[in-house]
Amino acid sequence: MDDQIIDNQSISPILVGLMGSGKSSIGRRLAGNLKLPLIDLDDYIVEQAGRSIPEIFEQDGEAAFRQMETEALRQIVGSHSVIATGGGVVMSETNMHILKQHPPVIWLKASPEFLTGRIEGDSNRPLIAVGDTLKKLQELAAIRYPLYEQCADFILPRGDMKKTEALQAILDFIYAFRK
Repeated sequence: MDDQIIDNQSISPILVGLMGSGKSSIGRRLAGNLKLPLIDLDDYIVEQAGRSIPEIFEQDGEAAFRQMETEALRQIVGSHSVIATGGGVVMSETNMHILKQHPPVIWLKASPEFLTGRIEGDSNRPLIAVGDTLKKLQELAAIRYPLYEQCADFILPRGDMKKTEALQAILDFIYAFRK
């Protein structure tokens, strides 16, 4: 990465986007570069609940998972870390409000077609575990893309962009955002 200096104590980037867009993997790189911890919201929920996301969905339902997600987001936002959210974090008005109050929010935007190739057959993603992955991602995109756009301070179109290129684009944005 280039020699940009970013005050890591004054920044807590939040990554949003559909499942498979790279929030966790790019989040790890971003956290390493900013010398901040990465908090993966889904991992945090799993740790707190003592169950996997598919188990939470199966035993308690999606609504209960979304409540856990809101509580977890409240606990970790503003924690001087990079936060990789789950793809559905924007489905709650409360979460949208939290995100808008804690910039910068970075949307890793990728097409359903691109994402299908990355996540098809992933049994740890209950919303796409059964059925036509592309169709489900298209349905999710139709609902969530406008919400991501509402809360995003920066939109990064992923496409075939390499992770190093994505990371540099995010760092360039953060540097400009902090000025």
